[in-house]
Amino acid sequence: MDRDSSDEDDDRRNLTYRNDTTRSSFNVEELEPQMRRRSKLTFHKGYLFALVLPLLIVFIYFSTDIRSLFTSDISSFKFNTVSDQIRESQLQALHLLNQQQSSLLSIWNHTFINSNNIRTVQFDDIKATLLTQITLNKHMQQILLSPYNAGDTLQNGTALDPSSAGYGFHRCRKVDQKFSERRTIEWKPRRNKFLFAICLSGQMSNHLICLEKHMFFAAILNRALVIPSSRFDYQYNRVLDIEHINDCIGKKVVVPFEDFMKLKKNHAHIDKFICYFSTPQPCYMDEEHLKKLKSLGISMGKLEAAWKNEDVKNPSRKTVKDVEEKFGSDDDVIAIGDVYFADVERDWVLQPGGPIAHKCKTLIEPSKLILLTAERFIQTFLGSNFIALHFRRHGFLKFCNAKKPSCFYPIPQAADCITRIVERANSPVIYLSTDAAGSETGLLQSMIMLNGKTIPLVKRPPRNSAEKWDALLYRHGLEGDSQVEAMLDKTICAMASVFIGASGSTFTEDILRLRKDWGTASICDEYLCLGENPNFISGEE
Repeated sequence: MDRDSSDEDDDRRNLTYRNDTTRSSFNVEELEPQMRRRSKLTFHKGYLFALVLPLLIVFIYFSTDIRSLFTSDISSFKFNTVSDQIRESQLQALHLLNQQQSSLLSIWNHTFINSNNIRTVQFDDIKATLLTQITLNKHMQQILLSPYNAGDTLQNGTALDPSSAGYGFHRCRKVDQKFSERRTIEWKPRRNKFLFAICLSGQMSNHLICLEKHMFFAAILNRALVIPSSRFDYQYNRVLDIEHINDCIGKKVVVPFEDFMKLKKNHAHIDKFICYFSTPQPCYMDEEHLKKLKSLGISMGKLEAAWKNEDVKNPSRKTVKDVEEKFGSDDDVIAIGDVYFADVERDWVLQPGGPIAHKCKTLIEPSKLILLTAERFIQTFLGSNFIALHFRRHGFLKFCNAKKPSCFYPIPQAADCITRIVERANSPVIYLSTDAAGSETGLLQSMIMLNGKTIPLVKRPPRNSAEKWDALLYRHGLEGDSQVEAMLDKTICAMASVFIGASGSTFTEDILRLRKDWGTASICDEYLCLGENPNFISGEE
């Protein structure tokens, strides 16, 4: 309070000092004549000012260019603005030049040091990187020219668009599958001759590969293939388009189990039950599966082995002739099991489109409902340019650690490998198909960044009635089916611009088959962290 009163006193003293006059008292009589004199003086001064002001304005108008008073300031302002723009452009250009230098040095260090062993994919990377540098150079020129409003025209008239100058190039282009060069066999089933498919090893992906091999066996043996019952195997018609196979061949080559039983009047007999492998267990058949077959109205004789020493851990290579000799028969119904591990005409079976002559891209295709749902999901969440990642974790640690080197990678290493592919593919989003825990995928998401920007990992969300992309599955009672969801995952991955798979996973192998058959396989496809491995999965070296 004392401090405030002291300040107030100082203010008052200042005001008193400024208003101080020589008079010591207020005298009314003395003030009146002075007011009269001041009013007269004020009148004369105002009158004089009114006369002088127009003359002063006229004088200034003719003696001075008023516009010059403002033009100089505006010019100075414009000059300063241009100077700042030039300085900013130069700094940006220097930064881009530094990036260009680093990129060119990286090409030099990683390519020409080992120039004796450059694969097609590496050469494509070189071309793509050089194209990037051309584009970067164009960007620098535009920045340096921007303060002068030069637009996109250079002094030498060179076009700034690399594609218009003949540089058009797609780094992750599609692999030429050369479908016209396929080696095929005609599938012509004999009347009332059937092959009963037995697929018991592994999960759905294994069974689909086994089913595809059974189709090849049926074509070799000129038999129609019987699709197993859902009470004995998976319910294939929920995930596959069975009629699509018949339409592609142009005749009835695949028969659902129910139709087969109608032909046999609900009682069928397997005349020969032949096991492809004898070790460790013939046909993978145990007493429980034998009971299931009998409960379906099927009778059979004794199981017999085609080869005595054929082991699933070390299958020997077989030919079409071997199959004809061991499984050829005039019996009406034969069964062969399990052929998932069979190594018969590998190059023929693994070629794009498969070994059987048909008029479609692929014989084994997801059901129409799954295809449409996959397309709607991509349209809703991903767009046409996306990377698909099959990130296998659960149960994969033990499997991978048995290999040398291991195919199970720590999250930071996996993130580095994925980021490298994102940079090459130039895709803004990644579709994640995984069985990993949220703790792993969360860490993975935080570590996948490119140029300071996070690349989102997109998973299929839980069912939401407000979203319509999965409405077809919901309406047909397929929503929540684990096998349907697995096939949906595969279908989305097969439609991706680039695919990163898990080495040793049959899920990945099934996706790769679809990508080759559909023509979506890219030269940038690879197994996770094995991009430089000579076993490049696109097959193009």
